[in-house]
Amino acid sequence: MFKHNGHAPLLLAHTNPRSVISEAFRTLRTNLGFAALDRPCRSILVTSAGPEDGKSTTAANLAVVLAQAGHTVLLVDCDLRKPVLHKIFEVENHRGLTNCLLQEMDPVAVAHNGLVDNLSVLTSGPIPPNPAELLASGRVRALWPALLERFDYVIVDSPPVLAVTDAALLAAQLDGVILVIRAATTRVEIAQEARDQLLKASARIIGVVLNQVKMPARDYHYYYYYRRREKEEVRL
Repeated sequence: MFKHNGHAPLLLAHTNPRSVISEAFRTLRTNLGFAALDRPCRSILVTSAGPEDGKSTTAANLAVVLAQAGHTVLLVDCDLRKPVLHKIFEVENHRGLTNCLLQEMDPVAVAHNGLVDNLSVLTSGPIPPNPAELLASGRVRALWPALLERFDYVIVDSPPVLAVTDAALLAAQLDGVILVIRAATTRVEIAQEARDQLLKASARIIGVVLNQVKMPARDYHYYYYYRRREKEEVRL
């Protein structure tokens, strides 16, 4: 069970579902359906060009809003170098993905449950000495179709695509990739290089998330105006 202390500040889709940011993640959830009309994306890799772009927070909140919509979701931490999902969800990381791969443990039995209905979180587990070799193995490739038999969606967090080869290795194994870009920080040529690396790996890029965008004050006013009108209509 989750050792959750009640705040989880990075999980705004769960802790503050009426916020502007939560609404943005619900929009992302809706757009996934439009991006994959002919070929549904149920296993999705979330990566970024560089570190601190917000890929792990994006993966976590996307998993939350999918679960809130009634889908069964498994969120997997495949960043086997600097994993953070266990910190975001405030759970222990003694066992996780690497235990499932190396010790043939059941991912469902190892995953954490209980914070959000329909959502399970499989943390990284102990960091291996050879992450890229492990992620390129047949065991990992066989894992995804097995998980999709048990979950509606599998959301996978990975290292930044330009830092190491891990994201490119995973990208070809999953249905689609979401690339997270940090506004006003990630240079255009860096974003293009990340895109090219994914395409070379035969990845299917289904969307780009522009993260940490500064919203004009008037946009906040519009949003809260409509939220207030919704509440008034409910009372009527």
